Amino acid sequence: MKTNLKQIHPLSWTIIIGTIFGRMATTMSIPFLSIYLIKSMGASPSQTGFVVAVSSLIGVFASFYGGYISDVIGRKKVMLISIFGWSLVFVGFALADRIWIFFLMNALNGLCRSMFEPTSRALLADITPKESKLLVFNLRYAAINLGAVVGPLLGLQMGVANSNGVFYIAGLVYFCYGLVLIVQFLNNKEIGTATKHLGNRLTLMGALRVTGKDRIFISVLLGMIFCVLGYGHFGSTVGQFMEINPRIQDGVKWFSYMLTLNALVVLIVQFPVVKFASRFSPIIPLIVGSAFVSCSLLIFGLFESVVAFMLSVILFTIGEVLMFTMTDVLVDKIAKPELRGTYFGMFGFNNLGNVIAPLLGGFLLDAIGVQSPLLIFSIIAVSSACGIPFLLSAHRHLSAAEAHRIV
Repeated sequence: MKTNLKQIHPLSWTIIIGTIFGRMATTMSIPFLSIYLIKSMGASPSQTGFVVAVSSLIGVFASFYGGYISDVIGRKKVMLISIFGWSLVFVGFALADRIWIFFLMNALNGLCRSMFEPTSRALLADITPKESKLLVFNLRYAAINLGAVVGPLLGLQMGVANSNGVFYIAGLVYFCYGLVLIVQFLNNKEIGTATKHLGNRLTLMGALRVTGKDRIFISVLLGMIFCVLGYGHFGSTVGQFMEINPRIQDGVKWFSYMLTLNALVVLIVQFPVVKFASRFSPIIPLIVGSAFVSCSLLIFGLFESVVAFMLSVILFTIGEVLMFTMTDVLVDKIAKPELRGTYFGMFGFNNLGNVIAPLLGGFLLDAIGVQSPLLIFSIIAVSSACGIPFLLSAHRHLSAAEAHRIV
């Protein structure tokens, strides 16, 4: 363990630590966006669903291009442009006073995130020895959740459900993160530069065809779309349900506690769960995690008790850990080394689940109403579990491919 920690590059530590503060800034603002739009802007659940969904919709199409272009022009340029752009987007959120402006800002939020995230993960894979990659990816995931422990509580204390001034703080955090990255890149000038020979021989459509013909990768991607669909309801549909359900008192407060509990449970169970899950093919934890998330969502429909909701969050979180801690390792395992950024970018299409979740949730809340939570969350739970057949197919193909390589 100590040896692996010593092998982690200083730039990797910058990304991991920056992720803590970046996620803290994001989770004290963005998860409350749907509640703010309903409570302060008078938006309907469907309108709110469209505003929340546009971030992931833009991200779906920009993520692949961001990963691809980082292979061509270099990780450094993509990361710096996107993170400073991200800082400006949060300032835009703070200044917004119309629903359409929030729609525009969240679209740009999705664009910046989808350019920065796959590129930073590809850079981590570039500069990390093979034997340390699982540790580095899990440290990054732990950093995400460490920031998410504090973020929602700060957001609640700052009254983000009633005021959008907290977005200024988020913008400042990302600006400072960008400055630190500039210093690190200046100290490591050989890292994050363009792969010129790749840009000369592989077009964007060519890269799309290569990943599109990878049967294992596409099966995993389709399965993860449904996994992310289930995960996406926690930050969108559940928040709206807690706010507009008259039978739940102080819904915003309890939702913020649920977000914090989610992050705390991740920190507690992540490394024991990953240690156990690493004994199996990386697709198996995804399958089990998807089942856990679907069951946890069903609990929201069965019970309207805060205790039941908290237990559901614990079950949901274990499923989340199983689904997401192994995905970076899985993508890195499937990807062709010279197309690592492209594969990580293409994997961003799993955010289609985050597009569908708020739209489906908003539609169900409008059409059925909070008086029928069992019907709403039954539909959500079943749709979330639809990715399991695709993941089972990917597992069979991956096992066959590995057996063939051994022979």
